[in-house]
Amino acid sequence: MDYHEWEPAYDAILADFGFDRTADERARDALADLTSSFDLERLAFVRGARVVLAGAGPSLETDAALETARAAEVVIAASTAVDVLEAAGVEVDCMVTDLDKNPETVEHLTRRGTPVAVHAHGDNVPALQTVVPECDQKFVLPTTQAEPARPVRNFGGFTDGDRAAFLADHLGASRLRFVGWDFDDPAVDPTKSKKLSWAERLLYWLEHRRGENFSVLDGRRDAIDVRALPIE
Repeated sequence: MDYHEWEPAYDAILADFGFDRTADERARDALADLTSSFDLERLAFVRGARVVLAGAGPSLETDAALETARAAEVVIAASTAVDVLEAAGVEVDCMVTDLDKNPETVEHLTRRGTPVAVHAHGDNVPALQTVVPECDQKFVLPTTQAEPARPVRNFGGFTDGDRAAFLADHLGASRLRFVGWDFDDPAVDPTKSKKLSWAERLLYWLEHRRGENFSVLDGRRDAIDVRALPIE
């Protein structure tokens, strides 16, 4: 994903939430100061693989979701989905997080040699400055939703979950499958619900880019607002 292709969606997200672009850029620069360039060859195993993207929704704890993850060639998990999977004996291959939860998991994974895509955004600079120095830097992949700079990359995506999908796409995954994705989770607050709506839109865009239908969107496509997405 080229940044200039991503930027129209980013602009729409900023406008919808009232986020400050300069705050994202400050966070990006703070993360850049804490990290070095990540060697994407550490994630070369994603290339050509069938990848399961694990979200942190309540459905992840079902037997069907856990069995799907257990059988996957590669598992990329968002945030606390890592803890659910590993408690069930499913070792993840990569974590995607903005550090809003389970920082100890982030530190543990990098120290065992599992890559973690750590994301910078406008209000998580304190978490970046606390957690990232405790990680094994070779396994920290720094990301931003703003324009990339120095070692900090932008593969596309907004929430932890859809960023995981855009990362897998960038790395050359052959197929994407989704577990633990609950767009209509009644337990989330209005802001989180709005973020899930954006995740849904961005996955719709990604499946168009890939020419691949994601079953997680089955029965939902007709209601997705795609006006802000560069879909022809």
